[in-house]
Amino acid sequence: MKKYLIEREVPGAGKLTAEQLKEISGVSCGVLSKLGSQIQWKHSYVAGDKIYCVYIAPSEELIREHASLSGFPANVITEVSAIIDPVTAG
Repeated sequence: MKKYLIEREVPGAGKLTAEQLKEISGVSCGVLSKLGSQIQWKHSYVAGDKIYCVYIAPSEELIREHASLSGFPANVITEVSAIIDPVTAG
């Protein structure tokens, strides 16, 4: 499976309350359960006016379908080619 980074432009995202984040997470999970096990949401980062999500899916098209069904924008979808961290340095 491929890993994707999705950039979602959501004005005021960084000011969303815990309850609002819980609500939109629930919407996302509901759509994911309808789409099946081929698409997985790993986690998201909320920063400023954007939400950056990490997903595993077989195709960009399935990511776009999730975005359409959930009502969340998927402004930029980028396939992850590698993951590095401090361990990579040796």
